Amino acid sequence: MTSTKKDPVLVVFQLSGGNDYLNTVIPYANPIYRDARPTVGIAEDRIIKVDDKIGFHPEMGPLKKVYDRGDMAIIHGIGYPKSPRSHFRSMDIWHTCEPIQLGTEGWLGRATRDLDPGKENVLTTVSFGPSLFRALTLTGTPVAVVDDLDNYGLLPGITEKEQRNKILDRFARMYSPAIGSSAVMDYMGQTGLDTLEGADILNKAPGMYSSTVEYPDTPIAKKLKGIAQVHMANFGTRIFYVDHGSFDSHSNQNGMADKLWKDVSEGLSAFLDDLREHDASDNVSVLMFTEFGRRTHDNGSGTDHGAGGASFMFGDAVKGGQYSEFPSMEAKDLEQGDVVPNYDFRGLYTTIVEDWMGLDGKPIVDGQFEKLPIFA
Repeated sequence: MTSTKKDPVLVVFQLSGGNDYLNTVIPYANPIYRDARPTVGIAEDRIIKVDDKIGFHPEMGPLKKVYDRGDMAIIHGIGYPKSPRSHFRSMDIWHTCEPIQLGTEGWLGRATRDLDPGKENVLTTVSFGPSLFRALTLTGTPVAVVDDLDNYGLLPGITEKEQRNKILDRFARMYSPAIGSSAVMDYMGQTGLDTLEGADILNKAPGMYSSTVEYPDTPIAKKLKGIAQVHMANFGTRIFYVDHGSFDSHSNQNGMADKLWKDVSEGLSAFLDDLREHDASDNVSVLMFTEFGRRTHDNGSGTDHGAGGASFMFGDAVKGGQYSEFPSMEAKDLEQGDVVPNYDFRGLYTTIVEDWMGLDGKPIVDGQFEKLPIFA
């Protein structure tokens, strides 16, 4: 990171719980949208128009500015065939690229291994949050996991080892029922606490950072500020991971989504501004994804689990605009009441891995998939 050519960095932003595609990238010009959503449909005068067909959620104003300057890409209709519409299983598929059988290796764990095969830098990949995400796991590949950068190693009466054990315990409880305790315990035994040894260094990052950008006082903004601090500390981190949610809006969807998207938009906008202020944005790209979209028709208060969704890319190197196609909302084209995915998420992963990170995508996503011309 001290050379004139900066290594590409990826930030993965997970919207947990199934964000509603149709109320995020709103097909306001399609009359089916109004007919299908008498309760949760967003009033046209609140929609932030993108073009004559689609608009953004009303709380996405800060991200519309990013879109207008050409640094935001919308990937329509993303997903995979035969969606199970289960949070756990769908997220597992996104994390492991295994839509048929249960996977045991995370796609970003594989990418981390390829970026640093000699495990020379325990901070190659850093995750912000209380859990070790499945996407990051690969036996023998360390990942630094930190819940709170400001307080890590500073909380009275709580040792770093206890924090590590809590994070690993959450991982074990989350994944043992799905893939069997032996696979989880193999990971824990071989990688164990080494996955978090890099966090010992991370509490130095805030002291190396100063900025005029004011982040909102929200949990997601705090995590994004932590990512900015670590990135600017030049620890050589290549992959960051963060999540926010839950977007599981079966009821009270409009009020719930307003708060979620306000926090996401303001936090991410501040993060991007912070990087730009410090001349630290040119080598950072952000992937934002969710495990599935939601039903075309509302349920009277919210929306239920769906299939096709939207992902987003942000960054200086991103060729902004819209990619793939908005899926048909015609009743004859729906499956189980959902818009059908028309672009495989593994194609987007391949685009990122190959065209941004400079790695071979096939072994990471377990196959060959159509890429998109997202990167200049």
